[in-house]
Amino acid sequence: MSSATRADPARAARLFHALSDETRLRILARLRQGERCVCELTDALDAAQSRLSFHLKTLKEAGLVTDRREGRWMYYAIDPAALAEAAEALEGLEPAARSRAGGCC
Repeated sequence: MSSATRADPARAARLFHALSDETRLRILARLRQGERCVCELTDALDAAQSRLSFHLKTLKEAGLVTDRREGRWMYYAIDPAALAEAAEALEGLEPAARSRAGGCC
């Protein structure tokens, strides 16, 4: 697990909060295919731009997506490092082998 996630449970909580919504997961699924314009996401997800903007902001604040402006359009892409960080945080929650030596019961 990265030292940032291990040392900062608040960071892991922000990542998991951003991943805890169906719309945000659908956005990430679309972005797996590469960078997308917000207008493409609006059409593909059949959602209002204001609704998508809210969810994209949440994903961006968690560091899961990056954005760039081209003219009047915003383009979004997944940040693979943030997804790896979330995966590492989950791996860090796997139960350790339980030892009875010196333990309770």
